[in-house]
Amino acid sequence: MQFFVEVLIGGLLAGVMYSLVALGFVLIYKASSVINFAQGELLMVGAYVCLALAAMVALAFFTERVVLRPLVNQPQITLFMATIGLTFFIEGVAQLTWGAQVHALDLGIADEPIEWLMEHTGMNISKFDLVASGIAAALVAVLAVFFSKTRTGRALRAVADDHQAALAVGISLQRIWVIVWTTAGFVALVTGLLWGARNGVQFALTFLALKALPVLVLGGFDSVAGAIVGGLIIGASEKLAEVYIGPHVGGGIESWFPYVLALGFLLVRPEGLFGERRIDRV
Repeated sequence: MQFFVEVLIGGLLAGVMYSLVALGFVLIYKASSVINFAQGELLMVGAYVCLALAAMVALAFFTERVVLRPLVNQPQITLFMATIGLTFFIEGVAQLTWGAQVHALDLGIADEPIEWLMEHTGMNISKFDLVASGIAAALVAVLAVFFSKTRTGRALRAVADDHQAALAVGISLQRIWVIVWTTAGFVALVTGLLWGARNGVQFALTFLALKALPVLVLGGFDSVAGAIVGGLIIGASEKLAEVYIGPHVGGGIESWFPYVLALGFLLVRPEGLFGERRIDRV
């Protein structure tokens, strides 16, 4: 039981950080119904520029102004392909600028077991994982309050529900999109710093965006709460599956188990736990 709890806690801590990755997708999808496949590249660049907050926010602002704004009211497939193109553009520029080698990033948080927990419970919980998860949880909580309590957050939800109705009551669609993309850029910066310090700053960080997809499937593409719950479920389930199922199937299950779980979930509740159920009348 002690080992089970240790694995579960480790999975939940990782799940909080997965939630932070998924949150970047949710922010943009709520405002524009666009699945931003370039979010992983924003995360990678955030790690490379490290503490250069202004550069990261400027990149997100530039993306909204140059890529998204000219495509207002275009078909969803057009916006989707635009984010795919942006993915390869950002990755190419980053590789030309910083090279393809792995860079170390030290945030001053030691990746070592918490001594008190080790002495009193025997559980091996990483100090870095605990602190990083705390930072991620705090950021998610702040954004949740922002969406539910502030005037701008309520305007964003109105835009997400109906663009035309939001415009009719005087909400600036372009202003909301600038805020959303800038916020998503800041989230990508924090996420890139945490994952870059944990695994090294490298181009493999972009694949974290793919790990966010099962989180979004479980939680719902337009729900902040769904990103949190989905991240916790994915983080815990992949760790437990690796420990208890992996030895029976040859190991390596952690990398693909979340996608199998998401596929099964799609068959039961395709809109996600917190997603809005849509009924189309024909």
